Amino acid sequence: MGEVYRAEDGRLKRTVALKVLPAAVAEDADRLARFHREAETLAQLDHPNIVTIFSVDHVEEVRFLTMTWVDGPTLEAALPSEGLALDEFFGIAVPLTDALSAAHDKGITHRDLKPANVMLTGQGEVKVLDFGLAKSCDCLIDVDPDAETIVRQGNLIGSLPYMAPEQVRDLDVDSRTDVFSLGVMLYELATGQRPFAGASAGDLVSSILRDSPPPVDQARPELPRHLGRILQRALHKDPERRYQSAKGLRNALEDLRTEVSRQAPEIRTIAVLPFVDMSPERDQGYFCEGVAEEILGALASLQSLSVAARASSFQFREGALDVREIGTRLNVQAILDGSVRKAGQRLRINAQLINVADGYHLWSERYDRELEDVFAVQDEIAASVVAALKLTLSPREEEALKSSRAAELEAYDFYLRGRREIDRWTRGSLETALEMFTRSVEIDPDYAPGWAGISDAHAHLFSWFGACSDDLAEADRTSRRAVDLAPGSAEAHASRGLVLSLRNEDGATASFERALELNPSLYEAYWHFGRDEFRCGRLEHAVELLEKARDVRPEEYQASLLLPGFYCDLDQPEKAEAAERIGLERVRKRLELAPSDSRAYSLMTSVLFRHGEVDEAFVAAERALEISPDEPSTLYNIACFYATAGELDKAMDCLEKAHESNFGFRSWIEKDHDLDPLRDLPRFIELFSPAESAD
Repeated sequence: MGEVYRAEDGRLKRTVALKVLPAAVAEDADRLARFHREAETLAQLDHPNIVTIFSVDHVEEVRFLTMTWVDGPTLEAALPSEGLALDEFFGIAVPLTDALSAAHDKGITHRDLKPANVMLTGQGEVKVLDFGLAKSCDCLIDVDPDAETIVRQGNLIGSLPYMAPEQVRDLDVDSRTDVFSLGVMLYELATGQRPFAGASAGDLVSSILRDSPPPVDQARPELPRHLGRILQRALHKDPERRYQSAKGLRNALEDLRTEVSRQAPEIRTIAVLPFVDMSPERDQGYFCEGVAEEILGALASLQSLSVAARASSFQFREGALDVREIGTRLNVQAILDGSVRKAGQRLRINAQLINVADGYHLWSERYDRELEDVFAVQDEIAASVVAALKLTLSPREEEALKSSRAAELEAYDFYLRGRREIDRWTRGSLETALEMFTRSVEIDPDYAPGWAGISDAHAHLFSWFGACSDDLAEADRTSRRAVDLAPGSAEAHASRGLVLSLRNEDGATASFERALELNPSLYEAYWHFGRDEFRCGRLEHAVELLEKARDVRPEEYQASLLLPGFYCDLDQPEKAEAAERIGLERVRKRLELAPSDSRAYSLMTSVLFRHGEVDEAFVAAERALEISPDEPSTLYNIACFYATAGELDKAMDCLEKAHESNFGFRSWIEKDHDLDPLRDLPRFIELFSPAESAD
């Protein structure tokens, strides 16, 4: 059509697109007159999805159009290879058919519809280019039999992959020809693939004339089957059997969008799966998991959304199970997963949000950025999930979604390595995590998450592996540092609260309350706060906190298994029974995902026993000891079960073995009613003599 410039209209003070017409049009009087008539008709076509022609002018021998300036990419450039998410598809498909319908109502056909002739503004608005101009600008480009673009005298005008059968046969065309071309575009928007293909122009023509494209839901099973039927009708070879107008196609699409919207349930539970490592060396697994974990953490800060814990959702790796089955096992309504390709300083992240109920994509996006932009991408993904789920956020939550991270990338990298290790819960993994966190703060001394990680690692080493006073002192020092550096970090305050709880100091309450004020959905704060309240003898408040811990994570089982015993202590048998059912349901789901989780087996034993499932309780105890015969928390929980079940010698054997590791929860032991049958035994008295329990 000619050369296009960005120009300034000096009279009206606006930016316009200036299109200089080719000499073949400008020098032919008859063709120029016809072009003027077309342009005048189009100038009357006022539609928000059509680029408007303002004028046809000339300066000396140069003929040009002035048109709306669109600042954005073409649809061809913006179309992802896997197709659009369903809501994005409708957001483009319906405006396209609106534009086509408005032009057809004025007797104007496009004849060259294709993604390159559609632009998207910065706000995502659709703008169709060159309506009606192809017909009046015929014979502008020489015919190349192997080229995709064919324009010649007569009716054969357009771009071959998007031509209707009557076009390639050089027959008369009308508005239904545009409907076919739009059907080709919509198929490509939905699947990322064209419906007709061929190695040469001849093969492509043959495909257009003879082939029936596979249904879109075959290429992408998550798409509605009815969308395939709509597109099959739009792509019918016989114009008489297509939609007879763009308006008919538009109405069918709008009806389907309404139907899908009505069927979509309110989604308030989600799991974030580990992102897949697509890097050349496949050595960035920790980084990919870190990206997903950051997004998980941001979403977990929202009160209106329950997010599955990392320990549960990260059990699933690439190709393990269908996302719908994963969602069912995690008891969530939506799944966010994706992939990361890290090559040098370049980063490509693909993310998609899937509705577990039907497998449809609720949203998807690809990000090609520099490595230093990783924090911004994580924030954008979290914000897109919020938008896709139509969540209403408070001002505090909106602010929480905006990253305040400014760490050196190398410090962040070591931090991610540490987070991966700390969740393994072995002495070796905690020591490795401690080394990684320490490296992160050596690189960036002001990196608060690194200091909080150091504190957590020392706190866990103190609690479960030796009760070493040096560990507790370091946990105290580094948690103070984390809070000083990031007073607005809920995680830092939760780490501080854990340390103060282990030190048996009252300040733990204020730290936990501050953490929950900053992030009312922070599971760790509820969990550790509830346990601290139990330590302090405030059982009713401990129950309230553990109920919240259970509620903010859809698959949580630890608090769920502690609550039945606490309800029994409060003489609330009905609540205890209801809590038992919830706890057992959740822990059984957990063991389906992680059959080697000794903590899950050990915690469920006492609940099974109280629930009347005695044989299963003993089997679970044996399984827990088989998996982790020397793990202090497992030994302690099994001691509680054996004591409840009347196996007092076995209970003392486990308790003595746990005590050998210098188990760090003496104040908890003093309050735990499961151990009451043991307290008068000489072995128990000797084990926890005043000298022993003074600390």
